[in-house]
Amino acid sequence: MNNTIAIVGRPNVGKSTLFNRLIERKEAIVESVSGVTRDRIYGKSDWNGYEFSVIDTGGYVHGSEDTFEGEIRKQVLFAIDEADAIIFVVDAKEGINPLDSDIAKLLRRSKKDIFTAVNKVDTPDKTNEISEFYSLGLGDIYPISAVNGSGTGEILDDLVKIFPEKVLIDEETDLPRIAFVGRPNVGKSSIVNTLLGDQRNIVTDIAGTTRDSIYTRYNAFGHDFMLVDTAGLRKKGKVYENIEFYSTLRTIRAIENSDVCVVMIDAQTGIEKQDISIFHLAQKNNKGIVLVVNKWDLVSKETNTQLAFERKVREKIAPFNDVPIVFTSVTEKQRIFKTLELASEVYQKRTKKIPTSKLNDLLLPIIEKTPPPMGSRGRYIKIKYITQLKTNSPMFAFFCNLPDDVNESYRRFLENKIREHYDFKGVPIQIYFRQK
Repeated sequence: MNNTIAIVGRPNVGKSTLFNRLIERKEAIVESVSGVTRDRIYGKSDWNGYEFSVIDTGGYVHGSEDTFEGEIRKQVLFAIDEADAIIFVVDAKEGINPLDSDIAKLLRRSKKDIFTAVNKVDTPDKTNEISEFYSLGLGDIYPISAVNGSGTGEILDDLVKIFPEKVLIDEETDLPRIAFVGRPNVGKSSIVNTLLGDQRNIVTDIAGTTRDSIYTRYNAFGHDFMLVDTAGLRKKGKVYENIEFYSTLRTIRAIENSDVCVVMIDAQTGIEKQDISIFHLAQKNNKGIVLVVNKWDLVSKETNTQLAFERKVREKIAPFNDVPIVFTSVTEKQRIFKTLELASEVYQKRTKKIPTSKLNDLLLPIIEKTPPPMGSRGRYIKIKYITQLKTNSPMFAFFCNLPDDVNESYRRFLENKIREHYDFKGVPIQIYFRQK
C-alpha cells in the first residue's frame, strides 16, 4: 500500500500551492475524476525513491466563516485517522492564529508524525522571523516557500525517513486482487456476500454504507482470490461529509492495489458519466476490467434489449471497448459466478507474455504493408523491432528511427492488430515508441 501524506491547516495559508508543487514537481500522474475531488486534492508524488499519495484537505472546507472552525476540526481528525504523516501548514507573514493553536492541540494528541511547514518564507532574511512557531509544541519547524519551492526538499527528506520499507507481511498479498468498484448502491457488497455465502458486509439500501475497503479471501471452485469491496464513488457535489472524501480515497487506493476491477453499473439507470469516470480510472491504472450490469432482473425487456444496452455501453467507453460485459442479478443469483470466471480470465490475460520472436513475425509484415504516416519534414518512419516489456500489465516497445513522430491513430492501429491476434479482452495495452 502507498504511504499517505495529508496537508492540513486553516484557510489561505498555501496548502493547495504546496500540494500542487508536491505532485507536479516529479511529474506524477494526477487523477481528476468527477465526483472524486472538488479540486485537485488527491495526487501522487515521489521523493528519494519513495512513492506516496498526497491529500490536500483544503478542498473540503466549505460553508460560511462560522462553520470554518468545525469543518477544519473534522478535516484534521480524519487526516489523523487516515494519513501516515501530516504536513501542518502555517503562515509566516501572519504569525500564529488562534485556529493554528487549535489545530496544533489536535495534532499533539495524535500519535502521527507531524511536520510543521512555515509557509511564505520567500526570502532568506525571513527565516529568522519564524521562531514563534516553536511554541506550537510540534517539534521541528520547516521554513518553506510553496510558491518558489525553497525548503520543500528539506521537509521531504525528513518526511520520507518515517516511511517503512515496503514489505509483504501478509502471506496472502501475492494472491490476485479483484476489486468491486462503482457508484454507491449498485450491489458491490451484495455480490461479494453472495460469493462468500454469508453477510460479511453490511448491506442496506442506503447509498454509501460501505465506508472502508474490505479484503476477503475467496478460495472455492478452483479460484483463489482476494475480493475487495469498496465504498462507492459519488457524483460531484454529493460528498457532503469529509468521511465520504476519505472513503473515496480508499476506493482509489483499492483500484491502484488491485489486479482486476469489476466495474458495476446499475441496469435501471444505465451507464452514467460517473460510471465512465470509474472505468477510465481503472484503465489509466492499467487494471484488468470486467463490466457488470447489475439489477438486470428489474429491467423490462424486449428481443434486443440486452444487445442495445451492451452496444450503448461500448460506445460510451470507446476507444477501449474490448471489455467483457456480463448482465447479473445478485438478488436472483444470476450469472454471479460468471462474473468471477471472467475476472479470472482477465487476470490471466493481463499476466500473459508474448515471445519477442512471435511478436516480430506477426507485426513486422503488417507494418511493412501498412507503414506509419510520414513524420515531420517528410521523413519515413521505420519500425525495426518489437518486444513486450517485463511489466505487471501488457506494455509493448516499438523501436524506430523517429519515435516522437508516430501519431495516435497509428498507435491505435497497432494496438488493434495485437488485440486481433492475441486475446487481451478486458486488459488495457500500452504502446511505447523508442529510439532504435
